[in-house]
Order: sequence, then structure tokens, then C-alpha cells
Amino acid sequence: MNKISFSKYLAYLLRHHPEEENLNMDRHGWVEVKELMHLISFEDLKNIVETDNKQRYSFNEDMSKIRANQGHSIDVDVELEEKIPPDVLYHGSATRFLDSILEQGLISKSRLYVHLSKDIETAIKVGQRHGKVVILEINTKAMKEDNILFYLSKNNVWLTKYVDKKYLKVIDKRGCNKIVF
Repeated sequence: MNKISFSKYLAYLLRHHPEEENLNMDRHGWVEVKELMHLISFEDLKNIVETDNKQRYSFNEDMSKIRANQGHSIDVDVELEEKIPPDVLYHGSATRFLDSILEQGLISKSRLYVHLSKDIETAIKVGQRHGKVVILEINTKAMKEDNILFYLSKNNVWLTKYVDKKYLKVIDKRGCNKIVF
């Protein structure tokens, strides 16, 4: 398995299905590195953690444990700290989901949190994975005023449980003939 394939498989294991490789995950999402040694060498694993462009993974202090920083569908507590976000964050999605988003708001679906980006460029990259891109601006200032909690993962992804439609504004519909403001 090449490095990219293994990195994706590692995300799958650490975020969604540790049981597939009989990994013993603690309540904070940590897995003993030695449990992965039948799949990959320590040096290759270390290289993946250090070079992953999205910084998906972290080692503990002595590098004996590893976990995904966020994106879990399984119930783990990755010890997120509550943080105050900037007044505006962004979310990239596919245009085919826009009607549902404008009706229901942003929901975490199978994940524990809704993922938000600090800039439009990152939101575009995220949205492109799903099809023609739509960028939503999130009025996090109003959400904060309404006492909604935010967390910042170790890899700088903003997280919250839900974004009501009243906090959303469509600012960019790629793949359409015009930008919607």
C-alpha cells in the first residue's frame, strides 16, 4: 500500500472503524502505535503524521500513541478546548446539497461535529471533494451571541455541533453562471 492509500486507510481506522484492525481505542481516540506495526513501520507512520497536508493525526508526547485530530463518526472525546472563533467562518459543500442545507442548516450527519474553515480557499478545497462547489459564510458572531459553543482542533479546523440556517449566507456558487450574494 502506498503512502497516500495508507494515510486514507489510517483516517478510516482512527475516525470510523478501529475494529477493522482490532485496534484498542481509548475514550480519547488514542491507539497504541505498536498496534499498527503489523501494517506499517514506525518511520513510515511518523512520516505520514509529519507530512500530512491536512495534519489529520497527532502523536502523544512520547509517540507511543496516535489519534485522528477530528472527523470522527465514533463517539470519542479528543479533548477539544472551547475557543472563541472569528466573527465569520466558511463551509464548502456541493451545490447539490444547497437546498437541504438552506432548509435544515449544517448538520454533522455521521460525524460528531460540523467542520468550518477559517478562509474561503480552504472551504473551496473541502467543497470540491463533493462536486460543484458552494461556499457558505457562517455568522459566528451571532452564534457566539446565542451561546453556541465552538472548538478548534489541533489541525485548525473549527468545529461546532450544528449551524442553524439563520446563520448561513451563500456567498459563492461555483459551477453556476453567477456568484450569489
